[in-house]
Amino acid sequence: MAQDALATIFAEARACTHCAAALPLGPRPILHGHASARLLIISQAPGTKVHETGLSFTDRSGDRLRQWLAIDRDTFYDQDRVALMPMGLCYPGRYEKGGDLPPRPECAPLWHNRVLAGFPNIELTLLVGSYAIDYYLAGQKHRTLTDTVAAWRDYLPKYLPLPHPSWRTTFFEKKNPWFEAELLPELRKRVKALL
Repeated sequence: MAQDALATIFAEARACTHCAAALPLGPRPILHGHASARLLIISQAPGTKVHETGLSFTDRSGDRLRQWLAIDRDTFYDQDRVALMPMGLCYPGRYEKGGDLPPRPECAPLWHNRVLAGFPNIELTLLVGSYAIDYYLAGQKHRTLTDTVAAWRDYLPKYLPLPHPSWRTTFFEKKNPWFEAELLPELRKRVKALL
């Protein structure tokens, strides 16, 4: 019954055209997960590759995230165990000088609470990147993303904030050795227990 309710919510979200006029490639809301999922990953917004494939994290950032989690691709895309939801469900476009635009601001208020209600078994939500952190930890986050991620223990057991797993994070990890030494082992332990 819970899966039927979630399927209805997903169908409605995937049919959304609320921001169609602002989306350069048109609407293609990307959501994954079954009602049984215990781990939720909230990221920023689909890129062009995700828009084309309909599958989240099908790029190098996905490889890096899976490495952080210490899970393989099959486990990551097992919808019975892992749910994936971006802050903006559709590809938002690019800046003229490069880089993706931020997630559409209308999307999360329009869909997130409804989608979250369809996931009754989520025990841990990973907030991946500044957009997810800013939205879900509003009023609780620290001055910078680094400070917020460094205070990761403060948000457990419900949330665990992470930087976006792009190539830029290589510098972040080198500058902040606690990320690999303390946060990643705890993240892997919790993910393994959930999955």
